[in-house]
Amino acid sequence: MKRTFTLMVLVCFILAVGTVSADRPAKDKGKMIDYKNPFWEKIKESTEKFDKKDKDKKLSYKIDFDDWDLPKSTDEFTTAWHNAPVTQGWTGTCWCFCGTSYLESEIYRLSKEKIKISELFTVYWEYVDKARRFIEERGNSHFSEGSQANAVIRIWEQYGCVPLADYTGLINGREFHAHGKMVKEMTNFLNHLKKSNDWNVETGLATIKSILNNYIGTPPETITFKGKNMTPKEFYKNVTKIKADDYVDIMSLLEKPYMQTAEYEVPDNWWHFDKYYNVDLDTYMSVIKKAVKAGQTLVIGGDVSEAGYFSHSDAAVIPTFDIPSDYIDENARQFRFSNKTTTDDHGIHLVGYTEKDGDTWFLIKDSGSGARNGKNSGYYFYHEDYIKLKIMNYTVHKSIVNDLLKKFK
Repeated sequence: MKRTFTLMVLVCFILAVGTVSADRPAKDKGKMIDYKNPFWEKIKESTEKFDKKDKDKKLSYKIDFDDWDLPKSTDEFTTAWHNAPVTQGWTGTCWCFCGTSYLESEIYRLSKEKIKISELFTVYWEYVDKARRFIEERGNSHFSEGSQANAVIRIWEQYGCVPLADYTGLINGREFHAHGKMVKEMTNFLNHLKKSNDWNVETGLATIKSILNNYIGTPPETITFKGKNMTPKEFYKNVTKIKADDYVDIMSLLEKPYMQTAEYEVPDNWWHFDKYYNVDLDTYMSVIKKAVKAGQTLVIGGDVSEAGYFSHSDAAVIPTFDIPSDYIDENARQFRFSNKTTTDDHGIHLVGYTEKDGDTWFLIKDSGSGARNGKNSGYYFYHEDYIKLKIMNYTVHKSIVNDLLKKFK
């Protein structure tokens, strides 16, 4: 009897458990979703629109080109060979894009090699050199995105260069260069070193390189070009055939003695290069015209923030309401540089010229975003007066100025 009772209890328990298991729901699962709350977005949009205060739209004062007979097309210009325009994106690296473009034209002129060189390889090592000087000078050195076009040859001499295909500086699917976050991170780090008085060059540069590698990629130590393995320095010396000593930098400023070399004193000349050949304005302009008529190009730098500079018309001129053409001379040029209405804010590549109604116009290849606004994407047409007043320096091959250089003290 006792055994029978125990068996009955066991059967009841099994039946009970089975019933509970049969009634239990299947286990729920979770998943990752892109959750949206459309109605909240509607509330937010409506509230922001309601709270937003209307502001008067700020207009820019620009020349009215209606009465100007401007060049219409790049086809009107006599040009030297150059690679097609490329964009510098959202960066302050015009100095490298114009300097690289210039040297690409020189490579073709000297060896007939059509090569697209990586700008960002040069930019990478320029940042490293800037950081090195900042640390060595205990923070007393300029650190920013800007530089001068002649820095390109200096970097190539130190580190070499590589074709664009071997190092684009665009990683993780990025379409355009944008260095704001990267430069902010490097600047914050360097300022931390200054605050902590930690001036170890080796460890400081290791961190700078780590930041650069993260944002624009690690530059190659070797490349393959036409089936041959080589270092960037070997590529520079054996393939490009560029020789740094063959290039000189010319400026025209009254604040320095003419026919002497001097420093071009702007922040972007952060390494204080003092071998700019200073010449009078007539000589300055005659060298430019001599170079382009000899089939050469120049890399030029100066001010592009002017009322006579309008990207939608592809043109840069000096309006009479600024200063009439006959009054553009050394004094007008120096006056604007001294009071900082002429600044050193952009580098571009001068690749051709044309004569129109007795005036000379220059074809300018530009990596800036504004150059894409007009009908001739990537180009501007500079009137000679604009260069005479607002372009402060240029780099040219020595062959154009050999006789001039003999006259320097």
